[in-house]
Amino acid sequence: MEISEIRGEFIKLNQWLKRENMVPTGGEAKFVIEAGAVKVNGKVATELRKKLYDGDIVEVEGEGSFKIQVVS
Repeated sequence: MEISEIRGEFIKLNQWLKRENMVPTGGEAKFVIEAGAVKVNGKVATELRKKLYDGDIVEVEGEGSFKIQVVS
């Protein structure tokens, strides 16, 4: 499992996918999420703008698992 560091209290799932270079655009993020290819804490993510907080585990098909970690 990889660590994904964020600044601030949370990051939205679609923004996180773009920031981690898993998708090139927000539109592509929507397709990946709607296809059921993303899980947050073991559950399939359905919200494009789901907030990811410190300690959340994100699994992306073909990319692996990531633990969200807030840094200051």
